[in-house]
Amino acid sequence: MIATTRLTPGIAFCVLLAGCVALPPPTTPLEIQSVQTREYEESRQVVFASVMSVFQDLGYIVNSADLATGFITTEGLARGETDILDWLFNVSQVSQTRATAFIEEVNDKTRIRLNFVETWQESRDQGQSTRRDRPILDAEVYENAFDRIENAIFVRSS
Repeated sequence: MIATTRLTPGIAFCVLLAGCVALPPPTTPLEIQSVQTREYEESRQVVFASVMSVFQDLGYIVNSADLATGFITTEGLARGETDILDWLFNVSQVSQTRATAFIEEVNDKTRIRLNFVETWQESRDQGQSTRRDRPILDAEVYENAFDRIENAIFVRSS
């Protein structure tokens, strides 16, 4: 009985504390776009080549790139993940990051919009497979990419 009496205030405190935790507001499309987009005063050709170079520097494989449309698609190296249960049930899991870039001229500037997505694919020995995609919305990922792009633009325009 004594143990129950001691636990009750602790449980009540945890419930009260959990009720006070505020969840972050959902990210709006405009906020996502502002994280994923930058404008530069260099030509579209210089910016396009810089983005291509940075994707390759980051370890991405370029699947397609078209200067006329300004669209680049890439994928990172696949990483396999296996634990004991996957091995026992003959399941394989692969995760991969994919990235796209859209480069366009707007007035006298060149605009880049990047998009990073993490993909998980699971396959079973009976031929079943599932895939999950999750957009990467971490601002640091985009800041890192844009910092590298700015450096590449600087080198190309010097």
